[in-house]
Amino acid sequence: MTTASSDRWLPRYAVLTAAIALLPIGMGALVTTLDAGMAFLDWPTSDGQNMFLYPWLRDFHANRDKFVEHGHRLAGSLIGMFSIGLVALTRRRESRGWVRALAIGILAAVVLQGLLGGFRVIADARVAALIHGLFASLIFSTITLFALVTGSKWTSGGRVSDISTSVSNSLKFLAIVNLLTVFGQSLLGGLVRHLGFALHEHLGGAILATVLSVVLIVSSWRSGQAWLRLAAIGLLIVLLVQLGLGAGAWVTRFGFPTTGYVAVQQAPEQILFRTAHAVAAMFVLMMSVQLAARVLRLNWLSGARFQRADSLPVHSATLAGGAVR
Repeated sequence: MTTASSDRWLPRYAVLTAAIALLPIGMGALVTTLDAGMAFLDWPTSDGQNMFLYPWLRDFHANRDKFVEHGHRLAGSLIGMFSIGLVALTRRRESRGWVRALAIGILAAVVLQGLLGGFRVIADARVAALIHGLFASLIFSTITLFALVTGSKWTSGGRVSDISTSVSNSLKFLAIVNLLTVFGQSLLGGLVRHLGFALHEHLGGAILATVLSVVLIVSSWRSGQAWLRLAAIGLLIVLLVQLGLGAGAWVTRFGFPTTGYVAVQQAPEQILFRTAHAVAAMFVLMMSVQLAARVLRLNWLSGARFQRADSLPVHSATLAGGAVR
């Protein structure tokens, strides 16, 4: 059995699983944009047929909503299969109990996510659709976190030689606050998309989340740790993309009177921007999780190193006293 420092296949498989998770996430975001969540009135069957035998491709031109919704269901089944594989591979290649438990937790969350999606259809509940979307972002972030903790750099904190002077408690606090704020912003965005309210609160949350993220990015960069800087750059990139997509979603949804642009509901550009904006929000959350996890890991390693250093003089004094006696 291998450990995180010697095994490369487990984190690679986790990254692949996260990439596969983007299929149901993207299709689900498109389902919400098209308001196609009730294209089928039954679940787990589709129009009374076995989900895996339903003539899915037939609906590509005949019924757009059914094509997208059924594609979402099939993609959800696919990530379920990959999650089973993740648990099996983890049991064979990972010795840490908490990492094994995390893999099982991911599988359980994926199963629960599928049941939640089915409940949304059976009960025709938009609130369930909101929870379904938020839960998807948490699962995606957790899978990428699993890839991080099984990677070769987790044990040493990015192979840093001196971490005792670079990661402070204030940076840890900022990373946690930013993560909670970004998740809260995702909740507000879900309220706008699924229930049609909290638009102004969502805009205010976007400003707050942007400011906190920028402060965290700058603070992480100033820490001098390459492991943090890499994640900070990733967060900056997805944040800028998200802001651009948010502006595009606003213009294509509400128009731009000063330029004479009039929004057309369900126009291709509106569907594109609104869907991409929802998916990009999950990437912002994911990178916030990645950066927070790295900050917490380095902060913990810093404390552990200080603790070991403080214990050395005591140990030496004990040995000296014993020699005198």
